[in-house]
Amino acid sequence: MNQHDGGAAAAFHSHASPSDASHGHASHSHVFLGESHRQSERKTWAVIWLCGAMMIAEIAGGLMFGSIALIADGMHMSTHAGALLLAALAYTYARKHAEDPRFTFGTGKLGDLAGFTSAIVLALIALLIGYESVIRLFAPVQIRFEEAIPIACLGLAVNVASAWLLSSGGHHHDHGHGHDHHHGHAHGGHDHDESRRIATPAGSVVLEIFEENVPPRFRLRAETGPALGAQTASVETVRPDGARQVFALVDRGAYLESVDEIPEPHAFAAHVRIGAQTYPVAFEEHEHAQDAASRDNNMRAAVVHVIADAAVSVLVIVGLLLARAFGWLWMDPVAGLIGAGVIASWAYGLIRDTGAILLDMNPDHQMTGKLRLAIESDGDRLADLHLWRLGPGHIGAIVSVITSQSRDCDFYRARLARFKSLSHLTIEVLHEG
Repeated sequence: MNQHDGGAAAAFHSHASPSDASHGHASHSHVFLGESHRQSERKTWAVIWLCGAMMIAEIAGGLMFGSIALIADGMHMSTHAGALLLAALAYTYARKHAEDPRFTFGTGKLGDLAGFTSAIVLALIALLIGYESVIRLFAPVQIRFEEAIPIACLGLAVNVASAWLLSSGGHHHDHGHGHDHHHGHAHGGHDHDESRRIATPAGSVVLEIFEENVPPRFRLRAETGPALGAQTASVETVRPDGARQVFALVDRGAYLESVDEIPEPHAFAAHVRIGAQTYPVAFEEHEHAQDAASRDNNMRAAVVHVIADAAVSVLVIVGLLLARAFGWLWMDPVAGLIGAGVIASWAYGLIRDTGAILLDMNPDHQMTGKLRLAIESDGDRLADLHLWRLGPGHIGAIVSVITSQSRDCDFYRARLARFKSLSHLTIEVLHEG
């Protein structure tokens, strides 16, 4: 605990994550790797072995049969394996040095660095393909279709197999959800995070928090039994800090709806009054991480390499077939130009996203708003807030709060505990007066 020099406020600093011990000085882990890190590492090495075997077979076959096309494709496969080797080495290094104290915030961002490097390589490949395609567009060369087409098909098969290996099993944290809940009517007690079934003597009723494109409100409806009356039903919420709020209900025909909006966060006990009886149910709001904060950019870069190569193979096959059928030799370089454009677009997206992470840009603007609501929901003020990504699914945060209440870091850490991706939380509490 440190005393502020200002005299009117005291600052309390905590460096523990929400799930750590209640004291700010408690030790905690700085391992911020993705959940599927080891699995992704194994799959990347498997694809490297596949590409390496294919490379050796093509180069050896080209030397044996005098095919320069096979040798050229084998050399191309070596660059493909090299790009994947970068991803595999990043996984291995990050895992082995995950607890190295030299890395202040762990090695979780090493995958983003590898992804950024891979994106640069992809961009250079796109420029090279584009340059070669323009040269061939103005100076066509004779194509040996009987060799080129089977080799392109073979390369496509290898890329499809590589993509399947990289994508099978696990989700690489590539999917994310905003907080736009699509609440249908649940038909089970806990079928949805924000719906609860209540058994009453007259039948089952369902209480839900509905906020699909509207401010969040309670909706109460009869699932079985007679319809509910707005005059005989209400909902009272009791929050962890003891704060209570009663919500009056109005009849909307198929359901009863609360007049007032439900303030954030949606974590409270709800006492549902129906007639003379009261039924308690609990709501716990769960975090929905954005895609940018949860995706594994190292695996994403590896997959983009494979898919980009597959896309170029498809375009090359189409171009070669048209060139052979109609004598359109210009179709081959045109297919190359289209492929270069597609690869450049994917490379730009990777550079943009990984660069933002390496520069510690805010990875989740929705979480910023929800953190502010969680802190300021009962009168406190958020003086400063910084969010940055530590690794796939891991976010670091520095929170500075101004309060007139007798609250310490543990109070706010408990309040922010529902944000599971806040893996490293530093809290400063400033007391007014």
